[in-house]
Amino acid sequence: MRIALAIGDAGGVGPELAAKLLTHPEMAAHDVIVAGCATTLAMGARHAGVRLDLPVIRADQVGPGMAGGHVLLDLANCPADRVVLGQSDPATGAASLQNFACVLQMAHAGIADAAMFTPFNKHSMRLARPAYVDEIGFINAILDTTRSGREFNVLDEVWNARVTSHIPLREVAAAMNTDRILASLRLTAEVMAGAGKPGARIGVAALNPHAGDGGNFGHEDDEILAPAVAAARAEGIDATGPIPSDTVFVRAVRGEFDAVLTMYHDQGQIAMKLMGFDRGVTLIAGYGFPIVTPAHGSAFDIAGQGRADMGATLMAARLGVDLARLNPDRGPARALPAGWADTHATMAAL
Repeated sequence: MRIALAIGDAGGVGPELAAKLLTHPEMAAHDVIVAGCATTLAMGARHAGVRLDLPVIRADQVGPGMAGGHVLLDLANCPADRVVLGQSDPATGAASLQNFACVLQMAHAGIADAAMFTPFNKHSMRLARPAYVDEIGFINAILDTTRSGREFNVLDEVWNARVTSHIPLREVAAAMNTDRILASLRLTAEVMAGAGKPGARIGVAALNPHAGDGGNFGHEDDEILAPAVAAARAEGIDATGPIPSDTVFVRAVRGEFDAVLTMYHDQGQIAMKLMGFDRGVTLIAGYGFPIVTPAHGSAFDIAGQGRADMGATLMAARLGVDLARLNPDRGPARALPAGWADTHATMAAL
C-alpha cells in the first residue's frame, strides 16, 4: 500500500506528527510519498526528536511504476526559517493547500492508494485563499468532481457522519431538507459497506431539543428528518430516528448503532472527541479513495515542543490502509500531466 502524505500547517504540530509517523515501525510495511517542504519536515523531525533521511524526488518522477519506500516530494514551498510557530500565516496556509492538492492528485491518478494529511489550520488557509471554505470544497475543485463527499469521524466504537459541516450554526436549519438528509443516509450506508460494515445501523440525531417535542421546539424533525428516515428505510437502509441528540450517542456506544448521522458539525464532534480525542480520525469519503487525517487540530499552543500525541495520526494511517485494501479494483495508475504540482497552476485551477 502507498500513502500520499501532505505535511500540515508548519506553524502547528503537522510537521512533527508527519516525522513521528514516518519513523514509526508500523509504517515500514508501507510506501509513503510525502508532499511538502524539505526544511519544514526537517524542522518537524527536530521537534519530534527523530532522525529522517528520505530520498528527495521531483514532480516529474512521480508516476506509475515508481520505486517503493518512503520518499519526499520537495515542493520547497515553506522555508522553516520563515515559520513563526503558533501563529496563522498566509505562507503556511498556501503551502498546506499545495501539499494537499498534490496528494489528492496522486491518489486520484492511482499512484497512491490513500491520501492523508497532518493537521491543517483553516485560518492560515483562508489567509492564503479567502475563498477557501473547507476540505470538501477544495477537493471538489482540485479533482473537478460532480459529486461531493462527506466527512466522517471514526472511532472503533462508532462512526459519525454529518449532513452539514463548516457553516455557521444559524444557517443549519435553513440548510435542512429531506433530499439532503436522504442523500447523506445513502452515502453513510455506502461508505460503511465499503469499510466492511454492510447493513450498518444508523442512528439519526434530531436537530432540535427532544426531537422537537411534537412541534414545541421546532418542526424540522417531524417535517424534514422523519420523512428522510422513512424514505431511507424504504430503500433498505437501517436508519432510526430522529433521536434526541443528547441520547443518540449513548445508544450507539451501547451497541445499538454502528454510525450516527448528525445535522451539524459540533453535534457529533463534541461526543466523538470526548470518547476518543487521541484516537479519533476524520475520513473524507466519496471520491474513490480514502482521505484521512487525525480528527484534532493544528495545536498551535504546543507547536515546536515535541509533545504532540501521534495516536490519532497513526490511527488515520491505519484506517487509510484498511479502507484501501477493501477497494482493490481501482484500475491502473495514470501518469500525471506536466506541471501538476506547480503552485500557480494549482491555485489558478480553483
